[in-house]
Order: sequence, then C-alpha cells, then structure tokens
Amino acid sequence: MKIFSIVGARPQFIKLAPLSAALAPFHEEILVHTGQHYDYAMSGRMFRDLGIRNPDVHLEVQKDNSTVQVAEMILKLEKEMIRVAPDLVLVFGDTNSTLAGALAAEKCGVPLLHIEAGLRSFNRAMPEELNRVTADHIASYLFAPSPTAVSNLHKEGLTENITLTGDIMVDTLHDNLEAALQFSTMITQLGLKKNAYYLLTLHRNYNVDDAATLVHILSELGKLEETIVFPMHPRTRKMLHPNFEMPRNILLTEPLGYLDFITLEYYAAKIITDSGGIQKEAYLLKKPCITLRTETEWVETVEEKWNLLLNPGAKDLVNPIREFSAPVRQYPIFGNKVAAKMVEAINRIRL
Repeated sequence: MKIFSIVGARPQFIKLAPLSAALAPFHEEILVHTGQHYDYAMSGRMFRDLGIRNPDVHLEVQKDNSTVQVAEMILKLEKEMIRVAPDLVLVFGDTNSTLAGALAAEKCGVPLLHIEAGLRSFNRAMPEELNRVTADHIASYLFAPSPTAVSNLHKEGLTENITLTGDIMVDTLHDNLEAALQFSTMITQLGLKKNAYYLLTLHRNYNVDDAATLVHILSELGKLEETIVFPMHPRTRKMLHPNFEMPRNILLTEPLGYLDFITLEYYAAKIITDSGGIQKEAYLLKKPCITLRTETEWVETVEEKWNLLLNPGAKDLVNPIREFSAPVRQYPIFGNKVAAKMVEAINRIRL
C-alpha cells in the first residue's frame, strides 16, 4: 500500500517515529510535514532525535491564524494527494494538521486511518476536541489507545473498523530512553539535582493566551521552594508582558529536543503540564503529574491516582501541588509493542 502520513506538531513526530519504522518493510510511506511547528527545536531537531527521515513533502504552512492555517493545509494536502494518489491517509491525534488531513482525505475520496481515536475531554471549547471528533467521524479505520477511547467511539455510533492498539508513545519512550539518559547533558548544563526539581510545560490557549491567567500560574508556582524548569513554548513567550518579573525559582530554557526533554522528565520530582502527551509520558516514567486543566482525555491516569487535575484559575495552586503524591503501584494502561500491533492491523486492511 501507498500510505500518506501527515504530521505537523511535536506529539505527532513522537507517535510517527516507531510506526514509520515498523511500516517500512511492508508499505511505501509518503511522509508529509505540514509545517505547523516550524521552530527548529520543535520540528527539525525532533526528527533528528527520533531518527525520522526527512519528509517527502513539506507544505511550509506557518500561519498564526488557525482558520487560515487549516484552510491552506487542506488546499496543499489535496494537491499532494491528487499528485501522489495514496491508498490510505494516516493522521495522528488532534491538531490542525489532523483536521486538515482528515478533510482533505474526505474530499479526495481516500480512506482515512486515525491514530489515537476515541479520546474525549468533553470540552467543546478546546479546538483539539473538535479536531479529534471530526477526524473520528470521517475516518474509515480507527486505532484506539485505551478501552475508554473505544467506549467513547461506541457511544457516538462508531462501531466498525476499530482496533484497540494501545498508545504508540509507549514504543517511542521505550526506544529512546536509554539513549537519552546516556547522551543528554541537560542535568549538568542546567545545574540541576536529580529528583529535586519540577518540570513545567504550558501551551493550551486557555492557559497562555490570556496574560492574566498566565501570570497567575507563574506567580503561584513562584511560591514553591523547588526549582521549576520551564522550556517555554514560542507562543507562551510572546504572551508575557516585558515588565513581568519571572519568579526566581523558575528556570527558563529554549524549546528542547525529544532526548533532552525526556531526560528532564525522567529525573524530575514532579511534572506540571497542560499537555496530553506529557501526561502519558509522566505516567510511563512513574512521575506524579499535575495537569493544569479541569478535564483530561487521559482519564485512566487520574483514576490510577498518578495525575491530579488542577484548575489553573484556582486561587491556591501551591498547596495541591506540594501535597500531591502518587501511589507505589501502577497499572500498565497504555499497552506494549504498539507499533507492531498497528502494522498487523494495517496489513489486514483490504481496500
């Protein structure tokens, strides 16, 4: 089969890496990068760290306006699909690239496979929620990462061509952790003590697009005693007022490559985030995770008590973060050898 794989953002690069390697012996893959994340540390360096070959097609869509970005992606993806004539289009997750890929595949009449299908936050104010729901209802084939995701699909009337695969990020972390710990020098570079700092990421629009909310979060975190390492997303940096004084315990870094980042995760005492992918990585690395959101797609991590949902607008963020601890035991909720299961399912597809 000729498979047209569409990626454009950090979480998708992470999910692509093990699957692309597993597909290679069986299928021809055309790798398409939309350009959604164009910062080198978030794109080019990620490809290098994860051993992903250079994209066959780079659409270079770099618009700040989400609607314009999706529209341009659809037009360019349609043109490439007509030129390449793929047998199957593959999209990951819930980004603008996911939505554009799904709509272009539908317009071109090409079957769509959605990886990470069935996730729901049930918050329609999140652009990601609308993206993932749309992709699921367009897709001909759905790869679900968890039983909860399968149940969500069934509740929406989607019952055919669903495969419970587990989460592909399990494979990526397994394949790269040893190399990260061996070669990354981030702990030394930043002067950190292992298991004595927190790691912070913020990128959701409701946390970083409102300056007052962002300042509240950072000011509250500044009351903690621990050093907090904060690789700052480019969009977040733009939102900070020039006169805002960053708390002394918050150590800013540039965006990091995958190997450096998972090294920081591995040695962190706790992880504070609003990212779905990092919630999973925290769980896999057995790190207590505080999620600055009122809901999550990864409800299993909360049910297993390794993940604490915390309203970012709450008056007190310090005490819940300080007091949160995870249990000793952990259930393997995300599966194993996921890429192999996905390829087996793809090999069974008869178009």
